[in-house]
Amino acid sequence: MGNIVAIVGRPNVGKSTLFNRLTKSRRAIVNEEAGTTRDRQYGKSEWSGREFSIIDTGGWVVNSTDIFEDEIKRHVVLAIEEADVVLFLVDIQNGITDYDLEVAQILRRSTKPILLVSNKADTHEWQYNAAEFYKLGLGEPSIISAINGLGTGDLLDELLTHFNPDVVEDIEDELPRFAVVGRPNAGKSSIVNAFMGEERTIVTEIAGTTRDAIYTRFNKFGHDFYLVDTAGIRKKAKVNEDLEYYSVVRAIRAIENADVCILMIDATRGIESQDLNIFSLIQKNKKGLVVVINKWDLVENKEANDIKNIEKSIRERLAPFVDFPIIFTSVTTKQRILKVVETAVQVYENKFRKIPTAKLNEFLLPQIENYPPPALKGKYIKIKYITQLPNTYIPTFVFLPICHNM
Repeated sequence: MGNIVAIVGRPNVGKSTLFNRLTKSRRAIVNEEAGTTRDRQYGKSEWSGREFSIIDTGGWVVNSTDIFEDEIKRHVVLAIEEADVVLFLVDIQNGITDYDLEVAQILRRSTKPILLVSNKADTHEWQYNAAEFYKLGLGEPSIISAINGLGTGDLLDELLTHFNPDVVEDIEDELPRFAVVGRPNAGKSSIVNAFMGEERTIVTEIAGTTRDAIYTRFNKFGHDFYLVDTAGIRKKAKVNEDLEYYSVVRAIRAIENADVCILMIDATRGIESQDLNIFSLIQKNKKGLVVVINKWDLVENKEANDIKNIEKSIRERLAPFVDFPIIFTSVTTKQRILKVVETAVQVYENKFRKIPTAKLNEFLLPQIENYPPPALKGKYIKIKYITQLPNTYIPTFVFLPICHNM
């Protein structure tokens, strides 16, 4: 199971800049204005052969007159509970603020690994200011500059020492693993129960009931695989917690442990930003995908909501990745439930399918002869042969060319 790292800190200390550097992307908006990050960012990173997920816990300033009480504390507590390691960013140029002291007080109570990171040491002279942060009681501060990369390698080395070891579950590795993911109340636990024909997980109408990933073995109708469902009971005191945060963090864990993901979408609400977040996670983790439009029985005026038009709209929203099946279901009436299972199995088989080189060339070379590649720099390109690469996440093929002068 992969590790999850949460970046926390008061506004404008460089959380999004560090996120972008660690994920090697520019997805998070970076601006000098405090509170620019409204939505959390989720990304993948890799260091010394270890992959892990990163969450930039943005959105601290949301029209709140009491920023700390309403937003910061909630984000920090959630990060501590859900992440494996927490990076606490402070600003070496501005020094300790009241917000930093409040956050540090919460973090000191945690048993999770907390790494204190003093950011914005953009020149070597700033590193002497780091001594001030010892008074936060969180150990030695790492000195970095997220904007130019100073010290980030040492920080990553330290981060890896706090990761949980890769856990090997006591399940049969040769069986496929299908993860049921989606935003709260989209019908994830209900579809698992429908697959199994019994109440294997507790289902309620309260969004966010599902908590910890469990494996449920499906062995019927000629199929044998594990369902990875993020199931468990939410404590009553936590009903008002940030459901978007929980569902995406748990989706990360389920996705990382799956071969194929069954993404549940509520037909009555359509695709929302959280669905796009989860879809992006599936793509980044290179997993197979089946999109399930649930609660189709509740959609009124089905003639106006034509299935083909809806499929086209979904693929446009999820472009450029459009090569995945879409199934319209109703879990409560068990409409097309078995088709979801059969399609997930087919996606799994396609994901690991190996095609002999001889068959590839026998089929594709004549096609290429009829539609030859364009000339390149005055040379005519002819494909000599095609082969499939071994040990890839998805079927990957190499075309070996021969160039001739025109």
